[in-house]
Amino acid sequence: MKPTLFVLAAGMGSRYGGLKQLDGLGPNGETIMDYSIFDAIRGGFGKLVFVIRKSFEQDFREKIISKYQDHIQVELVFQDLDSLPEGFTCPEGREKPWGTNHAVLMGKEVIHEPFAVINADDFYGKDSFAVLGKQLTAMTGTENDYCMVGYRVGNTLSESGSVARGVCETNGEGYLTGVVERTAIERIDGKIQFVDENGQKVVLEENTPVSMNMWGFTPDYFKHSEASFVNFLNANKENLKSEFFIPLTVNELITSGKSTVKVLDTTSKWFGVTYADDRQGVVDKIQALIDAGEYPNKLF
Repeated sequence: MKPTLFVLAAGMGSRYGGLKQLDGLGPNGETIMDYSIFDAIRGGFGKLVFVIRKSFEQDFREKIISKYQDHIQVELVFQDLDSLPEGFTCPEGREKPWGTNHAVLMGKEVIHEPFAVINADDFYGKDSFAVLGKQLTAMTGTENDYCMVGYRVGNTLSESGSVARGVCETNGEGYLTGVVERTAIERIDGKIQFVDENGQKVVLEENTPVSMNMWGFTPDYFKHSEASFVNFLNANKENLKSEFFIPLTVNELITSGKSTVKVLDTTSKWFGVTYADDRQGVVDKIQALIDAGEYPNKLF
């Protein structure tokens, strides 16, 4: 059974401005998402599922989905503030989406095979999809054994400013033991560093694995997420800005011993448009990959 690629495309880039998912960065107007989908198809994925906002649907169908329909099966689901478990209602004044793991829950009715979760606006690279596609194919028929792609932190920095990354802690067998979100990571005087909660400078090794929100799950993950979301809502329903993130549920599952998460190494270099100043650099990097023969000049 071929795995599914689940693309989180419901957000807007506040720092970059506008719907950066539709920004053409390739030579023929290709989006970052186009490159991810091209890489996923050649990495063995057999279906695409997008989660978007309902108001974005017409634009998305015309500009995005129409390109892929002759290449791979495509499904569309919607992240809505009112998509809540029985007994819960959206608090008055809430405008912020419920977060990445709420977006994942929107795929429950259309995903019945091992699946990857990615952000729409991150360039993940060919090797990462090959590594993840192979692992997910081997996960068919299993439960509670998940995976994630752990990027080497030195391959994920922005030249325009600091970044936030989920720094992964692993055991001797390469399984995840925790993800700690660290902000303001940057290279200073040649060393990758951040300041921790105690005000202490911490230096990270180049190959320290970090999460770029590239996960691999089997369908039983939806059941765990539903239970986790109920607990989250009970604790946070009055907080209008609280978000239900994937690492919250993953951390609960691994610390309770219910699930394991294998951290997969990749040689791929991440890049993305975190800041407006990043845009030209991304255009140049994509062109360099085309010039090196990694991608055709026109994808679809």
